[in-house]
Amino acid sequence: MNCDKLVIIPTYNEKENIEKIISAIFSLDELFHILIIDDGSPDGTATIVKNLQSKHTDSLFLIEREGKLGLGSAYLTGFKYSIEKGYDYTFEMDADFSHNPADLVKLYNACRTEADLAIGSRYCNGVSVINWPIGRVVMSYFASSYVRAVLGMKIYDTTAGFKCYRKELLNSIDLDKVRMRGYGFQIEMKYTAYKLGFRIKEVPIIFIDRTEGTSKMSSGIFGEAFWGVIKMRFRRIRRKKSA
Repeated sequence: MNCDKLVIIPTYNEKENIEKIISAIFSLDELFHILIIDDGSPDGTATIVKNLQSKHTDSLFLIEREGKLGLGSAYLTGFKYSIEKGYDYTFEMDADFSHNPADLVKLYNACRTEADLAIGSRYCNGVSVINWPIGRVVMSYFASSYVRAVLGMKIYDTTAGFKCYRKELLNSIDLDKVRMRGYGFQIEMKYTAYKLGFRIKEVPIIFIDRTEGTSKMSSGIFGEAFWGVIKMRFRRIRRKKSA
């Protein structure tokens, strides 16, 4: 393997964005591999990826799953793949360009030099969100404030989904015991890193809401996170025994 960095991108009906996001990542000066985890997109997202694999044989990978199994489940599948293949740095990223591909380099540099978990943060330097309705901005901002208050983490963007993990951190987490599957998954992974004593750094980014495709957000996602955070506060979190 000639690359130590893997970007995991879960997809469901992302035909408008998938080829463009893959191209944008591969055009960066820094070398990244990409793993697409597609949950049976009926719009042909996986077919587009397969066609691109002929051009990127050694750097673009695809896992197809049947049905919508959830964001957290997709990332856990990707983390296990990354650990198995021996990548040193593993990234979470959306397919819809709400995360700027160029910021992958910022997250990588943060993990390479000073952090075990680097978070692309919308709120560590004010509010850096474009194209969101004000109601959604307020909901997201105060959701992070709520999580910070309940769990005691000094993280401004607790629900962020643009991240880089060092191998040592992922190896220390028992991925089979991660319970939350929606956006609460993002909180649980940060809280686990925090409780295990790993170094966490927020890297300011500008988050731009998708311009193509359909948002996957729902009130149920926030409901899971709200009640899950309370339960999380009273759980004992330990390092994986084999770590």
